[in-house]
Amino acid sequence: MSTTSQINGASAATTSSGSSNKTPTASEASDRFLKLLVTQMQNQDPLNPMDNAQVTSQMAQIQTVTGVEKLNTTMTSLGANLTQMQMLQGASLVGHNVWLEGNALAAGENGLTVGGYELASAAANVRIDIMDKAGKVVDSVTQTGMPAGRQGFTWTAPEGTNTNGMTFKVTATTGKTAVGSTAVMLDHVNAVSTQNGTLKLELQNKGSVAYSAVKAIS
Repeated sequence: MSTTSQINGASAATTSSGSSNKTPTASEASDRFLKLLVTQMQNQDPLNPMDNAQVTSQMAQIQTVTGVEKLNTTMTSLGANLTQMQMLQGASLVGHNVWLEGNALAAGENGLTVGGYELASAAANVRIDIMDKAGKVVDSVTQTGMPAGRQGFTWTAPEGTNTNGMTFKVTATTGKTAVGSTAVMLDHVNAVSTQNGTLKLELQNKGSVAYSAVKAIS
């Protein structure tokens, strides 16, 4: 058996006997390896010296393991700092309104409600059907010549109408060709929180959503 193999065997035996209660860290494993290496070099056979290439390879491997451990520690710390930064940024949204995917009407003053949509391409005609809680269409808003991108609309509810729970549906066309559309809604940010390292917004109507779901702030 070569001297280098003896080093590996001794290191494995040492690790096995000492790891019954605790797994050694990369730093501890590196220290053990170096101590064993020095001992072997001091007691090596002058006529059969250690293989420099194998020793160098072993040292490179132990350095790599130590470097990976340090990198993991750094990334964990960076992730924690990033979460704190997100919380600070998210806190500035409390009390503001945000746009995100959804089709709930947002009620304003004097019966005015607002909603929006995103168009995949320009549309000659856009019809927004206003629906009550039961899903029945109670009115429609029509817009023409709308460009691609995010658009908004308003609808004034008849006096005495309870708009809570009302929704809308968007249908966009150019001639007889349908144009892709996505409904977006306005909601109010009441608070922010974190869950598994992800920043969450606590919204008045839609509840808890990821910060990444926000399309715009108003």
